[in-house]
Amino acid sequence: MYINAIGHYIPTQRVTNEYFKNVNGLDADWIVQRTGIETRSRCSEEENVDTMAFAAVENALPRLPYPIGEVDLVVAAHYCAFDTVGTAAHRVQRKYDIKGAKVLYASSACSSFVNGLEIIEGYFAMGKATKALLICSEQNSYFSTDSDPKAGHLWGDAAVAYFLSKDKESENDIEILSVFTEGLGQIGKGPDGVRLRPKEEGISMPDGRDVFMNAVKYMEYALDKNLENCGIKREDHAYFITHQANMRIVKQLARMMGTPMDKFLNNIQELGNTGSASAPLVLAQHQDELKKGDIVSLMVFGGGYSCAAFTIKR
Repeated sequence: MYINAIGHYIPTQRVTNEYFKNVNGLDADWIVQRTGIETRSRCSEEENVDTMAFAAVENALPRLPYPIGEVDLVVAAHYCAFDTVGTAAHRVQRKYDIKGAKVLYASSACSSFVNGLEIIEGYFAMGKATKALLICSEQNSYFSTDSDPKAGHLWGDAAVAYFLSKDKESENDIEILSVFTEGLGQIGKGPDGVRLRPKEEGISMPDGRDVFMNAVKYMEYALDKNLENCGIKREDHAYFITHQANMRIVKQLARMMGTPMDKFLNNIQELGNTGSASAPLVLAQHQDELKKGDIVSLMVFGGGYSCAAFTIKR
């Protein structure tokens, strides 16, 4: 499976740590120490999940080596749904007049993007699709509560769009060597670790410590499971990218792996936790820096719980 083009969109608005002092009582320095976040991206009143998805697709199109009309599978994989009936996938299909394509929406918290990759891999393997568009658009600010002292200060908004194909389409394609996902509803706080209940409390994280401990453990677990599948070693990597939830999680994972921090690419300092878009967004931002032959693994952990990883070769 190959990545043919990558696009992304990040709202221009930034919310600083100082804003939260009068909203939830947290000091700016404390937020940096505990999360690594200095600002977070936020949609304007005119932006939403769908508009960000459109912008991410537009950003990818100049790199796409075939007409968008050749796409025969559109998958929206994210947890921030603006409309769970007329999904972002259907909106994109309509906007770009993608006829005859299979279209669906899937969610597995912050693992959603990688679960979307695996769904596409399955369609390719069954011979039911040959070219796909994977959209991941997270508008956390639509559901978050700034006054929540446990998690209100964490969230950012952003979107990515990845065009994928079963076969290689151009010399600029990035090969996906393997994909791994696993549900973890049976561990720790499981489905109660992170919640999104729009009519009750929005998005919340009742037990951050449980999320932290399991995120560190199971992102490394997902990485190792994925590398077993493709025969790649940790030392073969140019970079690693983790789910951008907390910089302390990244640093702890680096210590456990015995890997220097300069091998980890991050954007949480500026953008906050952009949900399941976060790790693929980091790759989108750094795609032009990768050299031919570079190997990069992305590992994520999501509410539910869930974990996932995939490995690419430039």
